[in-house]
Amino acid sequence: MTDAATLARMIRAGRGLDPADLVVKNVKRLDIVTGEIIQTDIAIVADRIVGTHGAYEGNAEIDGAGRFAVPGFIDTHLHIESSLVTPLEFDRCVLPHGVTTVICDPHEIANVLGAKGIRYFLDCAERSIMDMRINLSSCVPATPFETAGARLEIDDLLPFADHPKIIGLAEMMNFPGVINGDPAILAKLEAFQHRHMDGHAPLLSGLDLNAYLAAGIRTDHEATSAKEAREKLSKGMAILIREGSVSKDLDALAEILDANTSAFVALCTDDRNPLDIAEEGHLDSSIRRLIAHGCPVHHVYRAASHSAARIFGLRDRGHVAPGWRADIALLDSLEDCHVSDVVSAGRLVTEALWATREQISPVGLDSMKATPVEPSAFITAPNPDKNEVPVIGVKPGLILTFRESAALASDEAGLKPDTSADVIKVAVIERHGINGNIGRSFVKGFGLKRGAIASSVGHDSHNITVVGVTDEDMALAVNRLIEIGGGFSVACEGEILADLALPIAGLMSPEPFEIVTEHLEHLRHAAKALDCTLPEPFLQVAFLALPVIPHLKMTDNGLFDVDTFDFVS
Repeated sequence: MTDAATLARMIRAGRGLDPADLVVKNVKRLDIVTGEIIQTDIAIVADRIVGTHGAYEGNAEIDGAGRFAVPGFIDTHLHIESSLVTPLEFDRCVLPHGVTTVICDPHEIANVLGAKGIRYFLDCAERSIMDMRINLSSCVPATPFETAGARLEIDDLLPFADHPKIIGLAEMMNFPGVINGDPAILAKLEAFQHRHMDGHAPLLSGLDLNAYLAAGIRTDHEATSAKEAREKLSKGMAILIREGSVSKDLDALAEILDANTSAFVALCTDDRNPLDIAEEGHLDSSIRRLIAHGCPVHHVYRAASHSAARIFGLRDRGHVAPGWRADIALLDSLEDCHVSDVVSAGRLVTEALWATREQISPVGLDSMKATPVEPSAFITAPNPDKNEVPVIGVKPGLILTFRESAALASDEAGLKPDTSADVIKVAVIERHGINGNIGRSFVKGFGLKRGAIASSVGHDSHNITVVGVTDEDMALAVNRLIEIGGGFSVACEGEILADLALPIAGLMSPEPFEIVTEHLEHLRHAAKALDCTLPEPFLQVAFLALPVIPHLKMTDNGLFDVDTFDFVS
């Protein structure tokens, strides 16, 4: 809360009677309401803008000449764990891209560590420079059809509900549970009726969508076509246009962002790794691409800030105007969205600012409880009654998968991959030390001609997922992850070509994001050496195990049909 003395100081500085703490001088301010661009000073006291449309003096000043001022960007839905670095390192990685607020769902770490993982994220959020807000994970585990490391019921969530960093309930992935009135799901929905409830409803439409929305759910980031997004908009949902490292929906959804809809559209990344951030950017990348698609400039910046804030109940930010939180991105160009400086809660973001943060000790360093496997673990026995087997079909840029089939040869070691048809093995190995399950099937779309790729990032239960051509390389890749406490690995002909250790819950590295980026570059090159054709194979492997996204997915219990919500026999 802002005390009376600070308020009085803000008011006097706004009148020009006292110097402000910080002034951005002579900058071109974009009005996200009207689209007008006006040259002005921006005066800041503490964490609040106190003056625009005038000339001000400050105890500290930033030269804004030739630059544009826009509200700081808000990522409305993401999993920081997918950045592969800690929340505080993510803060350092993304804030320079103009992202001053993120709304995080920590369900990746929660699926491994439960409430301990949520507490770790809250501890980090209290110390980050950006404003890190959290929605409480609604579906841990995501489904009852796979083995997770933890379970969170409503009584596990309620102790966190009143924490100042908590917004509401995170993505309600169990849409069948909602529309069919599952008692455990209803208990969570009831408890958060007065708070924001985030949605997750891929391809849901018609009366089923009506039923889902009747529960009070307001947002969705899973729309993958303009038609789907328009139906959801027409039924009162806010659409979060997603552009992550794997899920790339911006090109399909750009047409929905216009002057009529921008108040009901926001931006998110969901899952984005530091290599893509280094090469392309974060929300700044989404903004410049939407503008290139022809979306009105000030409406794009409105969606990235003011609309996002309103949708999620953050009523103090999203506008460069007196009385609003001083989250500002300074740009060299509006169309290119090149961020040259960032002000976060009234503080110019500099290298020295990172050193002011109290560090938090990592958690989950002992989460890898899988036992080493032999190549025989990946033998898939043929079904003598069937000539063809179901195959998971993968396409670049989509976490949606497709149901395909293949006729495969077999020998004494079971069904054999067919690299000429791009069909290789996939397996999920339970790694939480609960039952030792191994699910096996086949996948198409990776392009591998040799070797194997393994990941302990396996959304959302985070078992070990491996794809490969030979059982020997699959075992080698899996065992390397067990040895290093989780991460990614690439194996070929009995050799580990590249790896990345992610010992924090098997999801995150304790290293700086620059080091993680270097490892990801090596991994990408190693995957290409196997003839992998996917631009982001590692998160693509991770999403093979996500049984809340249609159509066909792999779990430690076997191949799962999301459309029927049952296993493939």
